Amino acid sequence: MKSRTFLLEIVMIAVAVAFLFPVYALVTLSLKSPDQISQTPLSLPNPPTTANFTEAWSAAALGPSLINSTVITVASLVALIAFGSFAAYFLARTATRLGYGLYILFLLGIVLPFQLGMIPLYELVSDLGLIGTHAGMIIFYTGVQMPFTIFLYTGFIRALPREYASAAQIDGASHLTAFTKVVFPLLRPITGTVLILNAVFIWNDFFTPLLYLGGSGFETIPVSVFAFVGQYVSDYGLVFAGLVLGALPIVAVFLVLQKYVIKGFSSGLKG
Repeated sequence: MKSRTFLLEIVMIAVAVAFLFPVYALVTLSLKSPDQISQTPLSLPNPPTTANFTEAWSAAALGPSLINSTVITVASLVALIAFGSFAAYFLARTATRLGYGLYILFLLGIVLPFQLGMIPLYELVSDLGLIGTHAGMIIFYTGVQMPFTIFLYTGFIRALPREYASAAQIDGASHLTAFTKVVFPLLRPITGTVLILNAVFIWNDFFTPLLYLGGSGFETIPVSVFAFVGQYVSDYGLVFAGLVLGALPIVAVFLVLQKYVIKGFSSGLKG
């Protein structure tokens, strides 16, 4: 038994090293000068330099891109949480064929990749005059991620006792009031899960902003970093510094909210 446990620990350590090594290389190379990279690429920087970050921030124009990514991500998350939670409440509490059929329809939205509808979606957004705008991206992400959001919320709401909302309705509250005042505050764990998973997807998405925002001046972080990498491909210090700057905000959000991801999933499974 001890030998088996020891073997499992060795395997887990090896997997952890495999996952952490790219992060180590990314951070290490971003803190090195070109001479250090050419001589000792994987050793610790000696001395470390932050000049790459300053130059990458200016050269890649990451300031405006950071604002664009933040606006699109935050607005999309607000729409997903507001509409997704209420729609899931209806589906979870409605024992009718209509509710079940709508739930299955949303599940199909998870199974089918949105790339299948990329061309008609692009034509629709173009006909609405929303190409190259924040609004177009917000509407796109809200629609694409809504099935996944409803799926998470529905499973969690079904685990909640109905008596909470029923007691509020007996006291004269409407369905909307019972949801906003009683049910929604109980959804904090799964809301954290919805927030972080959708935020990671929206923030890191590259293809959609490239297609919808390319050349508009409203490019997001991944698109700006891609253009920057193509321009400075021979200067690895700048390239990796730009990658670190692009990933740092969403990594910080994930580290702050990671406990809600596990708590949200475990609470839903428990119910």
